Amino acid sequence: MPSMRLQKFLSQAGVCSRRKGETYIQAGRIRINGRPVTTLGVAVDPEKDRVELDGRPVQIREKPIYIALHKPKGYVTTCSQKEKKIVLDLIQLPQRIYPIGRLDKDSTGLLLLTNDGALHQCLSHPSFDHEKEYVVEVAQPIPAGALRKLAEGLPVLGRKTRPADVKRLGPRRFRIILKEGRNRQIRRMVAKIGNEVKALQRVRIAGIALGDLAEGAWRHLTEQEVSALLKSVAKPIKGTEG
Repeated sequence: MPSMRLQKFLSQAGVCSRRKGETYIQAGRIRINGRPVTTLGVAVDPEKDRVELDGRPVQIREKPIYIALHKPKGYVTTCSQKEKKIVLDLIQLPQRIYPIGRLDKDSTGLLLLTNDGALHQCLSHPSFDHEKEYVVEVAQPIPAGALRKLAEGLPVLGRKTRPADVKRLGPRRFRIILKEGRNRQIRRMVAKIGNEVKALQRVRIAGIALGDLAEGAWRHLTEQEVSALLKSVAKPIKGTEG
């Protein structure tokens, strides 16, 4: 963030208007790096300088960013990993953002990213009950009985998966909606019925759909999508699942 006039800094930090900021400065109520400032037009570096109003720290809060990305195959859902292609390579923004949840390297589809720490924590919490919808292609034709087992739940990583909504799309394709997200869950579930995942794409998270977003492309969430997400995490989160 570039340097700016002190009264503009105060305004962007939400402390007061620029004109009111000038009054605070002239009254000697502002300190920069511990020193009082009474001259208008002084520049401040938001990333380096410590600004105080009446002894209380003043900071510009970073504008929240909410992004939907169509993750391609071959990218890992981490912020840094040596000699690996990471999802952040696809989004060129000056602000630091973080993926919400994961999609394994061989999977594609919708991934949400944000710099909103509170929202990130809520959506990543094991007990947050949002739906995640996937389209799955498997190696062998899948019988109706196997689809029923996927819907009813299977033992994965020491406990049974929660009931899921499963719909056939073709002899080797189906749609599944989960309300949990264990490590490589769908691939493990498919292995339990004696089959193998050949392609896995996440097409929806809660009320946010992948739609026609091109592979490798990203977009900012709409105001309506952000509002719905924030509303969905407004309720207190229950304790972590055991």
